[in-house]
Amino acid sequence: MEYVIEMLNIRKEFPGIVANDNVTLQVKKGEIHALLGENGAGKTTLMNVLFGLYQPEKGEIRVNGKPVKITNPNIANELGIGMVHQHFMLVDPFTVTENIILGKEPSKAGKINIKDASKKVRELSEKYQLSVDPDAKIKDISVGMQQRVEILKTLYRGAEILIFDEPTAVLTPQEIKELMLIMKSLVNEGKSIILITHKLKEIMEVCDRVTVMRKGVGIGTVNVSESDPNSLASLMVGRDVVFKTEKKESVPTDVVLDIDGISVKDARGIQVVNQLNLAVRAGEIVGIAGIDGNGQTELIEAITGLKKTINGSIKINGKNIQNLKPRKISESGVGHIPEDRHKHGLVLDYSIGENIVLQTYYQKPFSKTGVLNYSKIYDQARNIIAEYDVRTPSEYTPARALSGGNQQKAIIGREVDRNPDLLIAAQPTRGLDVGAIEFIHKRLIEQRDNGKAVLLISFELDEILNVSDRVAVIYEGEIVAIVNPRETTEQELGLMMAGSKRMEAGDKSRG
Repeated sequence: MEYVIEMLNIRKEFPGIVANDNVTLQVKKGEIHALLGENGAGKTTLMNVLFGLYQPEKGEIRVNGKPVKITNPNIANELGIGMVHQHFMLVDPFTVTENIILGKEPSKAGKINIKDASKKVRELSEKYQLSVDPDAKIKDISVGMQQRVEILKTLYRGAEILIFDEPTAVLTPQEIKELMLIMKSLVNEGKSIILITHKLKEIMEVCDRVTVMRKGVGIGTVNVSESDPNSLASLMVGRDVVFKTEKKESVPTDVVLDIDGISVKDARGIQVVNQLNLAVRAGEIVGIAGIDGNGQTELIEAITGLKKTINGSIKINGKNIQNLKPRKISESGVGHIPEDRHKHGLVLDYSIGENIVLQTYYQKPFSKTGVLNYSKIYDQARNIIAEYDVRTPSEYTPARALSGGNQQKAIIGREVDRNPDLLIAAQPTRGLDVGAIEFIHKRLIEQRDNGKAVLLISFELDEILNVSDRVAVIYEGEIVAIVNPRETTEQELGLMMAGSKRMEAGDKSRG
């Protein structure tokens, strides 16, 4: 059997942890090969070894049957290996084009030819229907658009072996379908793809084979055609997984979050939230469904104090919090699981313990007369780590050393433990495995059942329909419909998200 990639008995260690324990991965030419495992199972580490970002302590890598030593990403690129990272490798002040050509700049007479590069990027974007503006700055575009830039960066380099690390985590259902078609067309051209994903539906749809990892060890490789989602989930987490979240009927009471006619501008000064109305009551989960870029991010930033509104009002339990500082809003009973965990959720160079108290470090028992009580801080961290199954060597480990999923679980534990009246959960299960998703959904429903209000923002329509008690559809910065998740479908929601079906009567957007 001819393999384009062979990783044989790879061992990679970090202080206090063995991330890859004699793992073997063999990828055939022209296949889409899934790498499946829980958060912290070592999938991304294994691919970082293949891409030259890490050096293994032991093992051998072969490309097209030849042993190779990949000591940095440039060598990986020369060998025809490209990687789309889960955590974006982008420079915020640079434009889309400047990021894509970084390290492979086209030049004319000794000068970088940005015009030609921008034209090529635009052509690639149109070819793969990614709708990316080559001249936009990274800091001004949404998380979803940044993910597409990462995909374009790999395509620009013309890699023959493409590693996709959770590429669909920020894409809408339609964009995911388009990406699946792109992947199929790439393998039809003879390219090979390694797909790291937690989404079993995607594996069943496009992958040929799947290698399962658990706690750093390779469990085995199976043909997708001979498997099913339930058996793959069991292989991944070592137990049966419940896909449908069980919950009792909600019993909403008083309005906790009351948004009345707010408008918000984005970083470019364009108004992207337009006279928006929404109410969320204690004892219910309201899900917001919409295509990325329709004002969801700016809405959340306005509620949490990260962005100013230009009119209207935002009230928590009847108290106006509009345009207050984030700390004041947090103290008013608002918890926030942010869309971008690196930008707004964590200080990556701080320890997990320090991150757990980011919003409460100045309060008792964590601080007294301005002096931090590290004993209490790390006691609290140990409790959160245990309760939320955060896989980390210790509470002293820097946040950047954790996998994306474990970073997310730490954030969710921190926010839920504060017991806020309103919990805003923006993409709370992005990058999480099915076992962790099951756990997080139960926690959100538990908050609801404890009489809290939950506002859920997700691009995963099955998550919105599964967890929400009501679904608010956002389109061009307005809530255009409120629907009962038991009385609608993904297809109908998709139509409303595209603006083709709007609620007519009265002010029903406040529910």
